[in-house]
Amino acid sequence: MARKTRKRRSRKSSSGLRTRLQQIVRWTRRGLLGLAALMVVWIAAYAVLPVPVTPYMIGERLRLGTPLDRDWVPIEAMSPDLLRSAVAAEDANFCLHWGFDMSAIRDAIADGARRGGSTISQQTVKNAFLWQGRSWFRKALEAAITPVVELVWSKRRVLEVYLNIAEFDEGVFGAEAASLHYFGVSASDLTATQAARLAAVLPDPQGRSASNPSQSVAARASDIAEGAATIRADGRDDCFAN
Repeated sequence: MARKTRKRRSRKSSSGLRTRLQQIVRWTRRGLLGLAALMVVWIAAYAVLPVPVTPYMIGERLRLGTPLDRDWVPIEAMSPDLLRSAVAAEDANFCLHWGFDMSAIRDAIADGARRGGSTISQQTVKNAFLWQGRSWFRKALEAAITPVVELVWSKRRVLEVYLNIAEFDEGVFGAEAASLHYFGVSASDLTATQAARLAAVLPDPQGRSASNPSQSVAARASDIAEGAATIRADGRDDCFAN
């Protein structure tokens, strides 16, 4: 009789455990679906609204202890030379891919990961929604979010957001603030040379200067200016040009 009682208790315990596990799985699934829905809403909102702040900006604000220098402007208020220079510097095939430049990724792998393979779309996702760093988890989130952004936003919007939240100097974010900071002019009034120099500092904004460029930065800016002219000539600016 005691053995039968123990068996019934064991079956009840096992059944209760399965029920709890099923509940955990069910609520986990619901939680993940809820987070995915919130992310889609977030992405959709940024398709039309200025990005108020990014995780990296918050970190820099706390680190520096002073207000950041930034001023959101529409893409129409940016020099076309700056748009082409940024694309030439960071993602020459920007208009040709769907968020991932597979040829650039293959080149990066072949080069032993000494060069970046991230597109402007990927960088925008990282800057707007995620955090800095090289963890596989962040890269996985970036890879999941980038196609959604490409689906919801236009290429022109991606570039607009990118140039408004990119860091150009310590505590200086966005093309307008950077143009005033380095050259004392609005982003709409940048010359081709100034635009190329701004694009040249993007990989290392806290270690490079656009107004007082080193020899290597000046040489890089010259290459970018040539690349921008090439992009204009062969039509690879069609997705964002006025």
